[in-house]
Amino acid sequence: MTLKNDRYAYRVIWSNRDREYVGLCVEFPNLSWLAGTPEAALKGIRRVVSEGIKIMEADGDPIPEPLSNKKYSGKFSVRIPPEVHRNLSIQAAEEGVSLNRLISAKLS
Repeated sequence: MTLKNDRYAYRVIWSNRDREYVGLCVEFPNLSWLAGTPEAALKGIRRVVSEGIKIMEADGDPIPEPLSNKKYSGKFSVRIPPEVHRNLSIQAAEEGVSLNRLISAKLS
């Protein structure tokens, strides 16, 4: 049985070591599910997350909020070496754009 209205972030990757697909959930990094097909790996990890949530609820533990429900401001701070800051500022000036626009473009 899987969760109703499941909004968690899942992904399926191939594992060379296991020679199977691995189902993963970002909000539950300690859980995974191995299967022979990507579809089975996704179904399996969704079931494991559902079961894990039931256990957490029974134990009174907090349930992770799905990333899709979180609100993002679009702002964050990053510390970089002064030389990198200077080089990026020079590049932005040469391209005639703001430092913010240059860095945003590099990150996207």
